[in-house]
Amino acid sequence: MTNIVEIENLVFEYIREENHEGEHHREVEKAIDDVSFVVEKGTFLAIIGKNGSGKSTLAKNLNGLLLPTDGRILIAGMDTRDDELVWKVRQTAGMVFQNPDNQLVSSIVEDDIAFGPENLGVPREEIRRRVDESIEAVGMTEYLLGAPHQLSGGQKQRIAIAGVLAMKPDCIIFDEPTAMLDPQGRADVMEIIKELSKEGITIILITHFMEEAAEADRVIIMDDGKILLDGRPSIVFKEEEVLKDANMEIPMAVDMAKRLRKRGIPVPDFVTTEEELVDFICQYK
Repeated sequence: MTNIVEIENLVFEYIREENHEGEHHREVEKAIDDVSFVVEKGTFLAIIGKNGSGKSTLAKNLNGLLLPTDGRILIAGMDTRDDELVWKVRQTAGMVFQNPDNQLVSSIVEDDIAFGPENLGVPREEIRRRVDESIEAVGMTEYLLGAPHQLSGGQKQRIAIAGVLAMKPDCIIFDEPTAMLDPQGRADVMEIIKELSKEGITIILITHFMEEAAEADRVIIMDDGKILLDGRPSIVFKEEEVLKDANMEIPMAVDMAKRLRKRGIPVPDFVTTEEELVDFICQYK
C-alpha cells in the first residue's frame, strides 16, 4: 500500500527566550525526540500518551501548523517545510481540534462548512454538493441553517468534522476531539470517526482515552517525546508493565478479557474493545 505519511527523524523543540534583570535566558524543550514512522493510506492510527508526551505537538507538525526543528514530514510526498505546498498539505491532511469553538468561523452552520472549500477556490455548485454530503455524513442535516453557538459541544464538534470533510482530505488528524465532550458526545464523535475509517479515509487520532485507542487498527504509545510502543492494539496492550511505567492503564475490555481467561474462558487475543468482548460473551457457550 501507499504511505500517506512519512516521518523521518523528527525533532521538534520549543524555544523560550526572556530577558530578566538585564540577563538573556534561552530555554529549549525537546517535545519530540527523533521520531520516525510511516502511515499507510487507509489506516486508522491512534496515538496516545500522557500529558507532555508530545502527541499533540506531533499532530500539529503533521498538519504543517508547526515545522520540524530537525528531520522531515512528508504528506502524500509533500514536505511540510515547503511554503509553496502548505495549503495543499492541509487540504490533504485536514485537522480537527480539541475545542470546536476554535474551528468554527461563521454564524450559520452551512457557511461554516463551506468556508474551507471556498478558500480552496472550489466552484459554487461543487461547494453546495460538498456541504450537503458532509453535514449528512455527521448526522446534522437538520441544523444546516442553524447557529453554531446554539449547539452542544458534541454537535459543534460534528460541524467541525463536516467542515474538514468538505475539503475532501485523504487523511484527517483528530487532536483529542472528544476531550471536552460528555460521554454521549464522545461516543457520537467516535462513531463518525470509525465510519470515516471504513470509507477509506486515513485517520490519525490523538487521544488520552485508552478505550478510543482500542478501536484503531494500530496504536502508537508516546512518552517523553519518543515512541514507546507501536503495533496492533492486541499486541500493544499486552505490554502492561511498559504501560504502567508510563502511567497508563490498559483498556477496561482488555483487562476484563484477561480476567476471564484466568477463569478458563477462552477469550481471543484480538478482543480489545467493549463491543468485541460483548459479542464474544453473547456467542460463548
